Amino acid sequence: MKNNLRLLLVLLSFQPLLGFGQGDTPIRIKTDIFTVVYSEVYEQPLQVNYKVLCPMGDASREGLDFSKWEGVKTSDKHDYSDNPYDKGHMAPAAAFNCSRDMVKATFSYLNCALQHQGLNRGPWKELERFERNLAKMWEDVNVTIYVEFHNEPQYVKGGAQIPSGFRKIIEVEGVESWEFYFPNKDVSGIDWINFQVPLSRKF
Repeated sequence: MKNNLRLLLVLLSFQPLLGFGQGDTPIRIKTDIFTVVYSEVYEQPLQVNYKVLCPMGDASREGLDFSKWEGVKTSDKHDYSDNPYDKGHMAPAAAFNCSRDMVKATFSYLNCALQHQGLNRGPWKELERFERNLAKMWEDVNVTIYVEFHNEPQYVKGGAQIPSGFRKIIEVEGVESWEFYFPNKDVSGIDWINFQVPLSRKF
């Protein structure tokens, strides 16, 4: 009941952005690796939740590429060509290195967003390393990501809408929580800690 209430509150928080009643009701999908609230209109995830499971694994990702999810209108490879945006993992492959199957499960278009390469390959990647380091010390490291669209709508040639930014909350259950906000632009060379913001929600 508590989880259902939380989901309802999350969906209601997106109402002004998604235009409820105009054909865009977010889809909630739970996989073995992550849970996602997805917008078929934006062709982007709105929220992704996961727990860091394998911070010290060594499973290979060689040869893996992102795949579509049957029955859901997501972005595809055409949205990520000829522009500065990476297929940015939300639930990172490196957090699920126990087996190749687990790593492969992260390579879903449900789990990636149009993320500027200067962010994805820079402070975002370093923050993911921080998550894994936490998981080496504590068992319950849970992460919530909100993909935000607060700017005037902009689209790539493939039709997907470009996020304005990403908000990430990392919670070590019973220990500490941190929140970070990243604008979706080239922030390479800036340390990830500079993007920490005061906690806006209580989980």
